[in-house]
Amino acid sequence: MADIAERNEENMNVELICVGTELLLGSIVNTNAAYLAEKCAGLGLSCYFQTVVGDNEERLSQVLKTAMGRSDIVILSGGLGPTEDDLTKETAAKVCGRELKLHEPSRQAIEAFFAERGMTPTDNNWKQAVLPEGALVLVNHNGTAPGVILETESAKLILLPGPPGELQPMFEESVVPYLAALTSQVICSQTVKVCGIGESKAETMVKDLIDGQTNPTIATYAKTGEVHIRVTANAGDRKTAMKLIKPMVKELKNRFGNNIYTTEEDTTLEKAVADLALANGLTITCAESCTGGMLSARLVNVPGISEVYKTGVVTYANKAKRRLLGVKKSTLQKYGAVSEKTAEEMAKGAAVMFKADVAVAVTGIAGPEGGTADKPVGLVYIACHVKGKTTVREYRFSGNRYKIRESAVSAALALMRECILVYYSKVTFGKGE
Repeated sequence: MADIAERNEENMNVELICVGTELLLGSIVNTNAAYLAEKCAGLGLSCYFQTVVGDNEERLSQVLKTAMGRSDIVILSGGLGPTEDDLTKETAAKVCGRELKLHEPSRQAIEAFFAERGMTPTDNNWKQAVLPEGALVLVNHNGTAPGVILETESAKLILLPGPPGELQPMFEESVVPYLAALTSQVICSQTVKVCGIGESKAETMVKDLIDGQTNPTIATYAKTGEVHIRVTANAGDRKTAMKLIKPMVKELKNRFGNNIYTTEEDTTLEKAVADLALANGLTITCAESCTGGMLSARLVNVPGISEVYKTGVVTYANKAKRRLLGVKKSTLQKYGAVSEKTAEEMAKGAAVMFKADVAVAVTGIAGPEGGTADKPVGLVYIACHVKGKTTVREYRFSGNRYKIRESAVSAALALMRECILVYYSKVTFGKGE
């Protein structure tokens, strides 16, 4: 569960400026913008503008002046380092008419940072301790560049280091309390996560709720193999906001039933599967062909997965399917590697070979070549074997090679969850697209 918000016009708004030529060139992905936007929304701040600008003083100055003229809070990330092209702090000080002066506590912090690592700072590192006069300094516990807050008559400027490993802890530790004190409204949200139902069908199922929404509001977000439905309420305090959210979440549970795998913000589909296996004392194995280990990789992302996941194999070649999983030669000759029968034998063979309670197998054509009229690119068969009962599904995915493989992994996780639930409680599920 997370606090989220879309502020009303009378409330404060925030603008994001991400600084770095490498962002414009596509050399690195701008994850800071997504992180900051989500966190600011959670604090009840509307974000109407985001800008990426290179390491150029003139252009950064123009962007900053524009932002200060239309936004209450401006958050800048990047450009606080020791090199000559790190110009954010210097440009912000010039725009705000502030002198730059040595901040002794920051100088000492930089000195201690290097001393603890047995290193000697170069002369340009001290540049990071020269800060705008009158600034609120944010301590960097994970690097050498301190953050800065500059309060002016037109806007509040928050300068943060670019590396996510420094920006995110600093934002949580120092910026969140600062921003929280500026907001008057509490806007909360709860996300209902659905698997096994496609986006268009899920949206159709809640269209009447969307059309009639006031407070709380409801919005659907498509993920690979999933649909997330976010319910958001605006109130004077958190308790009241959550009371508004509760009946809407209950209604979604009535409509989507067991296709909802969680209402917890931090729970992923793979974690839901792992938790389900752990709760029932089940062991899991994977037999993968076209996904090439991606399914196993998703599962081992879950802390504590070793309690349930023991073994997995990638049987890309037909010989590997026969030798490691016991797929019959006649099956491969008659039906082909990409077939319902092959997927079924892969799952059964994996369960026997690795003595697993749950075995899931994936075989398909990821492309871009290899497809035919009968078996096009994107055709995938997924089989799940649970304690003697095997279920096989046919899927038709679209997109490039990676997208098809990624979609297959999500579908495999959803099928694993469904088959375990059906085996133990005979529950029913909606039909996906």
